[in-house]
Amino acid sequence: MSEENKLIAERREKLAAIRASGNAYPNDFRRSHLAADIHTTYADKDKESLQDDVVEVAVAGRMMSKRLFGKAGFVVLKDDSGTIQCYLQRDALPEGVYADFKSWDVGDIMAISGKLFRTKTNELTVQASSIQLLSKCLRPLPEKFHGLSDQETRYRQRYVDLFMNDDSAQVFRLRSLIMAYIREYMQQKDFLEVETPMMHVIPGGATAKPFVTHHNALDIDLYLRVAPELFLKRLTVGGFEKVFEINRNFRNEGVSTKHNPEFTMLEFYWAYADYHELMDLTESMFRSLAEHVLGQAKFEYQQHTLDFGSSFKRQSMRSLVAEYNTGLSEEQAGDVAALQAYCDANDISYDKKWTHGYLLAELFELTVEEHLIQPTFVTEYPIEISPLSRRNDGNPDITDRFELFIAGHEIANGFSELNDPEDQAERFKDQVKNLEAGDEEAMHFDADYIRALEYGMPPTAGEGVGIDRLVMLLTNSASIRDVLLFPYMKPEA
Repeated sequence: MSEENKLIAERREKLAAIRASGNAYPNDFRRSHLAADIHTTYADKDKESLQDDVVEVAVAGRMMSKRLFGKAGFVVLKDDSGTIQCYLQRDALPEGVYADFKSWDVGDIMAISGKLFRTKTNELTVQASSIQLLSKCLRPLPEKFHGLSDQETRYRQRYVDLFMNDDSAQVFRLRSLIMAYIREYMQQKDFLEVETPMMHVIPGGATAKPFVTHHNALDIDLYLRVAPELFLKRLTVGGFEKVFEINRNFRNEGVSTKHNPEFTMLEFYWAYADYHELMDLTESMFRSLAEHVLGQAKFEYQQHTLDFGSSFKRQSMRSLVAEYNTGLSEEQAGDVAALQAYCDANDISYDKKWTHGYLLAELFELTVEEHLIQPTFVTEYPIEISPLSRRNDGNPDITDRFELFIAGHEIANGFSELNDPEDQAERFKDQVKNLEAGDEEAMHFDADYIRALEYGMPPTAGEGVGIDRLVMLLTNSASIRDVLLFPYMKPEA
C-alpha cells in the first residue's frame, strides 16, 4: 500500500469512529465572522483592550496547519476571505473534546467559537471555548511548503488548487470582477443584455468546426453554438438597437495555451454605428477596465509592459504584412503573384488555389501576429475571410473589419455588419461550396437569417471580445487554462 493510500485508510478509520458516535457531517453551526473581517475590524485592538472589552466570535474553515504542545495547540483556519489563528487549550474546552481534536487532521473543516486575544507575537487569535468537526478530509493535503505545484494536477483538481494556492484563487476573484465590470460598462452605455440559444439547427456566426449533438425527442442533430452573432443580429432587425451577450461558445478545435473548446465571449451589436465607433468604445472600455481592476492602465504581462493608457494603434493588415516582411512592399502585399513569389522565396507553404485574401491572411498569421505586443487594431480584412462583414465602399476586395491584437493574442473581432440580404446570400453560397469541398469550418446557408435581413437591418456594427484571453492579460496568466476554473482535460487513464 502506498503512503498516500495508507493515510487515506487511516482517515477513513477515524471517520468510521466519528460515525459510530454521532453525526459525522453536522450542519448546525453558524459563524459570526469571516477571517478577513476579524483582521480588519479589530486591527487596532491591542492586548489590553481585548482583555477589557471581550470580543466573542464564531469562525469556521479548513484547518491548514496544526501545532500541538501537550495540553494546548494552535490551528490556522482558512475560509473564503483568508486565515485566522486559533488557540485551543484542553482545560478551556468541554471534557474530552481536546482529546478528540488531537486525532483530527490537517484539511478537516471545523468550527471554533471563542474570544479574541493577542499572542506574545501580537497575532490576533481566537481562544477556543468550543470546537466542532464539520467535515472530515479523507485525503492528505499537498505538502504545505510547495502547495499544489504540478500544473496538470492543478487543472484537474481545481478544488485543491483554490485552497492551496492563494494566487490561483485571486485570478478567479479578479475574473469575476472583470465580468461584473464589463456587464456594468455595457449597461451604462445603454446596451440591453440578452440571451440566445446555445443549440443551433444550423451552425453560424463564425468560421469554426462545430460540436454536434442529437435531440432525441425531435430526432434531429443540433450544433453547439460557435457564436451568437446571427441571433443577436436578428434582434437588431427586431428593433433592439444596442444588445450584448456574455456567452459560452463551443468550437471543435485544438487545445493550446490560447484555445479551449469551450470559452466565454462578450458579443455586442450597435445599430447606426460603424467599426470605427466600435474601436473607440473598445479602447475606452479596456482602459477603464484596467484602471478599475488593477488601479492603473499600465501593467505587466509576462515579459512585457502593456499600456492601455495610450491610444491603441490602428493599421491595415496589408501594411503590417509589408512592415514585418523585409523586401516586401505594401504595393506587392496587395498583389497575389508578388505574395506567391515572396512565399516561394522564403519557403512559406501555401495552397496554389488561394486567392489574394487567403494568402495575405496566412502571411499575417505566420509573420505578424506574434509581434503585435501593444494594443493594435488590425484593419482592412480581405473579403474572402470575412463572410459576414460589410464591404468597404472604396475597395470591394476588403471589408470594414478589425481585429484587436495584444501581446500577440487576438482579443477582439469587430466589423460593420453586412446588411444586404442578396450579398449575404451569395457569400453563404460561397461558404457552402467551401463546406462541400471539405472545409469543416465553413458556414452553412442560413435561410432564416436571410429572411430576417430581407425585413431590413439598419446599418449596424458588431464585435466579439474573448473574455478568457482578456482575463489572461489582466491577471498575467500565461495559459488560458490558468483562467478557466475547469479547463478541458483528457480523461485520466
